[in-house]
Amino acid sequence: MKYYILAGEASGDLHGSHLIKALKQNDARAILYAWGGDKMQSAGALIRKHYRELAFMGFIEVIQNIGTILKNFNYCKKDIAEFKPDALILIDYPGFNLRMASWAKKNGYKVFYYISPQVWAWKADRVKIIRSSVDKMYTILPFENEWYSKYKVYPKFVGHPLLEELKSFVPDASLKNKYANKKIIALLPGSRKQEISKMLPVYLQAVKSFQDYTPVIAAAPSQSIGFYQSIIKEMDIDIVQNKTYEILSIASLAWVSSGTATLETALFNVPQVVCYKGNSLSYYIARRLVNVQYISLVNLILERPVIPELIQFGFTAETLIKTTQELNLNQIKEDYSRLYHLLLPDNASEQVAHSIINEIQ
Repeated sequence: MKYYILAGEASGDLHGSHLIKALKQNDARAILYAWGGDKMQSAGALIRKHYRELAFMGFIEVIQNIGTILKNFNYCKKDIAEFKPDALILIDYPGFNLRMASWAKKNGYKVFYYISPQVWAWKADRVKIIRSSVDKMYTILPFENEWYSKYKVYPKFVGHPLLEELKSFVPDASLKNKYANKKIIALLPGSRKQEISKMLPVYLQAVKSFQDYTPVIAAAPSQSIGFYQSIIKEMDIDIVQNKTYEILSIASLAWVSSGTATLETALFNVPQVVCYKGNSLSYYIARRLVNVQYISLVNLILERPVIPELIQFGFTAETLIKTTQELNLNQIKEDYSRLYHLLLPDNASEQVAHSIINEIQ
């Protein structure tokens, strides 16, 4: 059977790669087209558009790139129509994917949504599109099904796919040896140029106050080393690309841009401070629209402020230094243990693959 998968970010590329492997294991004749990245390509999909061309973050940035977004949408429709997939599989990336879901359903395609868009956080009216255009929704956060049921949408909770990623993770011995007997503070400033440009300079200023730690930048695979070097300039800080898990596996502390990385850091049992700073106008708009108490998945799932969050004007080198010094490391690790159990089971991709194949058969 033929599958067309749409993922627009690094996390979607990761989860999509596991789903592709599961689909191929359960469907020997699977033909897979995808929008994604290197991981999905390595798993066996033909990449039609790389996510680095798609990652526009924030309201203002989307408006500035609306022409490109519309071109991408039209190209995607044409590509799907020519490929004629048995299943269109959408992975998060709601601004684009929900619009595509509506078009696909009207044109007779089976639509599956793996990893729910965060409609519970903002734009709850999007649930109407999901109800009318998505054949099956798969959720990965424990509170989502209850939220959806209020709108007469009944998804399947499959557990969080990061758990299966951690099961298959094999640490890099060379990296561990390189930093033996050192306390590592991992710097995770995000994956998009615009957020890295805002986050990393603050990290670099604050890290000067932590002389007992060795800072290591976890560089996103979608950005060049040269881009990071242009920001750190003369500072002597290691930049390690495409090895975030290896860095987290040896880290004692982490400063993390909001997103999936906050959950990954927690699952590696690393105490963290969550930081976010974006375009000022985009942030102002988001504050008026977003209906959640926390920005990190860790706090959202546990429903309390387990890890500190420094947002926009509250994110400065001074506040980052003070907040890090005041972390209750033991309490954070206790809460992480509870978090892990809430995210089970640990075979999300296998469940989703079986379900999709059964639905289209």
